[in-house]
Amino acid sequence: MKWSKWLENWEMTSLKIKMPFLEMDWNPQDEDKAAAWELYIELLTRITSQPLDDDHGDEKTALASVFSIFETTRDVMKNNGRHCLEFTKIAIVVLNQIVRPFTAKWHGLSLNGAFDNPEQCKEFRAELAEIQNVLRIYTKMLADMAGVEDLTELEND
Repeated sequence: MKWSKWLENWEMTSLKIKMPFLEMDWNPQDEDKAAAWELYIELLTRITSQPLDDDHGDEKTALASVFSIFETTRDVMKNNGRHCLEFTKIAIVVLNQIVRPFTAKWHGLSLNGAFDNPEQCKEFRAELAEIQNVLRIYTKMLADMAGVEDLTELEND
């Protein structure tokens, strides 16, 4: 299978990836599977894939949890070594194109008191819900790469 087909299967074709890469074979190795499993568990148990109820939770804590995915992903890549290239390719793109714009925007706003403003909290939660939709797909992709049953829809909303 080619990378382009794998991404298409997950409806992640909006990611900006250079054509030569998309035409490469998608062939995860054991190291990719191990790395995917590690990050899958992290994403599955964080606000990245779990709903934030309107009446509960804290925006600053939610933002910190999303931001922590950078460090977690870096650790997973380092711990699984240079042979987890398939995992690393998709992880870097998701971090840079999906997570970074969200965290960069809201980090700056939070430093300026955004989370003291109910309207900005509402806007944050709406944007969080949008990024969660994409990160749930990413979480499912990681389950697929790891070769495990996907549990993102295990609980009822």
